[in-house]
Amino acid sequence: MKSSPEVSSINQDALFLTARATELFVQYLASYSYKHGRGKEKRALTYSDLSHTAEECETFQFLADILPKKILASKYLKMLEKEKRDGEVKEEEKEEEEDESEEDAES
Repeated sequence: MKSSPEVSSINQDALFLTARATELFVQYLASYSYKHGRGKEKRALTYSDLSHTAEECETFQFLADILPKKILASKYLKMLEKEKRDGEVKEEEKEEEEDESEEDAES
């Protein structure tokens, strides 16, 4: 908050309450993830527990983009390649449809 150029001054009480609310939120996220994750078996909280919670629990779904499930780089590259191929196929289909509609309009 202090680093924002739009904010000239911050009330100390507001700063304290924001910091405390953040602490409580992180504590709740961690305890929920620990209770519902696989880390209990190892007595540890893992990244995958946090990402699973963000993906599965409605309360924490806003964190899904910040805590994505980890994937291997090779899987990610394959996903990108597949999306690229799918995108090219869709573009070709669109062009064919446009060509057909133009031919129909000319007839």
